[in-house]
This record gives sequence, structure tokens and C-alpha cells, in this order.
Amino acid sequence: MKVAVVLLLVAVAVYVTDAKTFTRCGLVKELRKQGFPENEMRNWVCLVENESSRRTDLVSKKNTNGSRDYGLFQINDKYWCSNNGKPGKDCNVACDQLITDDITRASNCAKKVFKRHGFNAWYGWKNHCQGSLPDITPC
Repeated sequence: MKVAVVLLLVAVAVYVTDAKTFTRCGLVKELRKQGFPENEMRNWVCLVENESSRRTDLVSKKNTNGSRDYGLFQINDKYWCSNNGKPGKDCNVACDQLITDDITRASNCAKKVFKRHGFNAWYGWKNHCQGSLPDITPC
């Protein structure tokens, strides 16, 4: 009986901790894999570090307008993702698909946000990254 309880607790812990925190170089490697341009890489790394601390599972507290931000890029549910469990809004994605370790959907959505608004769409970038970008040369 004790073994069954322990196995159940381990299974729950594995399920609940389905989150990843990237190292800086791990993030660079993954962003390259996702096709982010090399000439913008330091900006993307700075953005992610200041928005989510490189965590894939982060969901913000409610913003003043009642919306929330999701995942590595902190993508807002007001316009970009649907929080009803079904794909929708401008990125045609469910918000819970943006908080997984597979960052493909989050990356595609972030690129769409960037295409429309540039880095200024993210306060983390606006407040911390203009003129001061992280060193990624070791990566």
C-alpha cells in the first residue's frame, strides 16, 4: 500500500512540474531551432528573461484590464490566445498551449505579435532591454 501511495505521489509531482526553466544558452539554442533571426537574438533573450525569467509555465496575475499573460513570451489573452481551452484569437492557439515545454506554438505566436508591433509590444523589453542587451557570445 505504501508503495502505491509513493508511486502516485511521484506521478502527480511529475505531472504538476511539467515546466522548464531554460538556461541562457539553452534558450538561445531553442530560439535558433525555432527560427528566430540571429541579428535579433539578444533582444529576444532579453525579452524572455525580463518577461518570464526563461520559464515556460508562467501565467501572470490578472492585468488591470482583467487579461493574463502566458508562457515564455508572456503572450496576452486579450487578443492573442483563447483561455477557454480551444484554439482561438489572433494566434489561433489556446493559452494553455503556450505554457508547455514545447515552445513551438508560443514562438509562432510571439513572431506574429512581433510582426505587428515589434518589441514594443512587451513591457519587459521596453523597460529593460533598450540599450542594454545580454551577452550571448558563449552560446
